[in-house]
Amino acid sequence: MKKLHFSICVAICLSATASVAFAQSRAYATNEGSGSVSVIDTNTDTVISTIDTGGKPRGLALCKGSDKLFVSEQNSAQLWMIDLAKGEIERRVQLGESPEALYCSPDGKWLGVANEGNNSISFVDVKTMKLKFSIVVSGKNPEHGVFSPDGRYMYVSAEEADQVDVLDLRKRRQIASIKVGERPRGIAFTPDGKRAFVAVESGSMLVAIDVTKREVIGKQAVGKRTAGVIVSPDGAYVFASNGGDANVSMVDAKTFELIENIAIGQRPWNMGFSADGSKLYVASGRSGSISVIDLASRKMVSEIPVGKLPWGVVAH
Repeated sequence: MKKLHFSICVAICLSATASVAFAQSRAYATNEGSGSVSVIDTNTDTVISTIDTGGKPRGLALCKGSDKLFVSEQNSAQLWMIDLAKGEIERRVQLGESPEALYCSPDGKWLGVANEGNNSISFVDVKTMKLKFSIVVSGKNPEHGVFSPDGRYMYVSAEEADQVDVLDLRKRRQIASIKVGERPRGIAFTPDGKRAFVAVESGSMLVAIDVTKREVIGKQAVGKRTAGVIVSPDGAYVFASNGGDANVSMVDAKTFELIENIAIGQRPWNMGFSADGSKLYVASGRSGSISVIDLASRKMVSEIPVGKLPWGVVAH
């Protein structure tokens, strides 16, 4: 009888755990035009709540070991730490002028924020929420500063430049620049850190970089005004958003061949995968929506209305 009771308990406990996990499948989108963050249930692909923040929220990130959402805000030049349970801003950190994208270090200890106005990257200690140091970059108006998978380096793109700047995070300074083409924007590394991909807007192309050699090893035309880029969790594919064509290009990461373009909402920008990697969420700014791509069928399966001018999206 005790064994039966134990079996029932295990079944109930597993069911409860699965229910909690199901309930916590969330994505978050910043809406710079309406000063808000949309909370999306990724099981149903619907907005379940909206966090009114005011201002102009842009970059956003979820860090390893933290249950907070981190958001950059342009008008006040601040980094916000948002308590997701309460749906409110818990902490504020002053940054450089006009902050944009922000990223977490692989170990979850650091946040790197690109400051357009003063050409720098601010580094904030996640635990203490203190700005510890900044690194000035060569490129004007930096938009993305992405940590390498080993956490030793950062690649920085700037909208008014033609190169990606390489930062050594141990030395805390820029050590190199890699020419990629006019107006580089999104950056993403393969999981093994051997390659990096850069969206080059003016050239409407995706550029591949050999990280060890720090040189361009491939260029692939994708669509008009390429802005965002992300690599699938398994490293097999690269996805690039094309603002002028309202689509996302799917590229083979190994051969660097264009597989197909997937039609979505207007002016697609930054992207994020669902927790299980089966769906790609894309901020479609002019549509005021998050476009959802099912990666198995390679089609947009949903368009989720959010706020005005969604900038980016991340998921648990």
